[in-house]
Amino acid sequence: MHGKCLRRNAIAARAVPRAPAAPDAAAEQFGAIRTDWCNVAAPSLVRFSLCAFLLAAACGGNPTGSRMISYEELETGAPAGQRVAYGAGPLQFGELRLPDGGGPAPVVVLVHGGCWQNEYTLSHVAGAAEALRRAGFAVWALEYRRLGDPGGGWPGTFQDVARGVDHLRILAATAPRLDTTRVVLAGHSAGGQLALWAASRRAGDALGGAFPLRAAGVVSLAGITDLRGYGAAPGGCNSSVHPLLGGTPAEHPDRYAAVSPIERVPLGVPVRLVHGARDPIVPVAQSRALLDRMRAAGESAELTVVEGAGHFDVIAPQSEAWKAVVSAVRALAAD
Repeated sequence: MHGKCLRRNAIAARAVPRAPAAPDAAAEQFGAIRTDWCNVAAPSLVRFSLCAFLLAAACGGNPTGSRMISYEELETGAPAGQRVAYGAGPLQFGELRLPDGGGPAPVVVLVHGGCWQNEYTLSHVAGAAEALRRAGFAVWALEYRRLGDPGGGWPGTFQDVARGVDHLRILAATAPRLDTTRVVLAGHSAGGQLALWAASRRAGDALGGAFPLRAAGVVSLAGITDLRGYGAAPGGCNSSVHPLLGGTPAEHPDRYAAVSPIERVPLGVPVRLVHGARDPIVPVAQSRALLDRMRAAGESAELTVVEGAGHFDVIAPQSEAWKAVVSAVRALAAD
């Protein structure tokens, strides 16, 4: 099977113009092969998504018969929420969505991903945010400074996310429907790392604020849980880790220890991990590693692996994986 895949991709590579680039995660995931088509100049997640689709098709497709959702299929045209600033900077804001009906509603703080890079904005989780709102949750979706933005990276990215999460207390003072006793943090990909870190902050942490908001739990959607391991692997998204933290683990071991979820165990909060079995950008091993570490520490952690799903299925309401996402959020909000 792999031999046929290699030959098919070799033919595909000769059929397109060459555009050298670093090895990408999708190609590494599907047999350490890359085609030149996969290396054209394009945003990294878009390139990974398209490359994964082509490689999967060339290798015989998905054995379950389903198809992975691509980045381009994410719903970006959903109605925008109410934009609210949590800081003075142009990227220090969130979008608040309230569910229909009256009475207090559990809150999902949604942290988008995108390799911590500024080419990926809050808009690509608009569909997910709106679907959660329709499911009965209030949604506070955060924007924040990323790599490429003034002040993004270390420590600005983390300070923004912490400040945005904690701003929920201020929002609740003017929006009484926000039930701050039932707050679930949810993050996708790089946003999964940020959500796990934000929920595990302790009072007095130098980076995370004096009085972190207490969450009922975290839903990690294809989240990056081990920054050391992920940053050591080849791939465009992987290569963002060292710039994010200002250097390698050898140069800044304290920074990795401070924000890499797997190094912060015990996290002190229940975690539900949802991951596509065929994710070409963040391997499911990232979720399995955190699951094992948390359980060894006696913490509450569960992993749902969705067969046939890729990286973006877990934020696409039209996918089969979405059912597992809503189920995980409901379970934590009800505890």
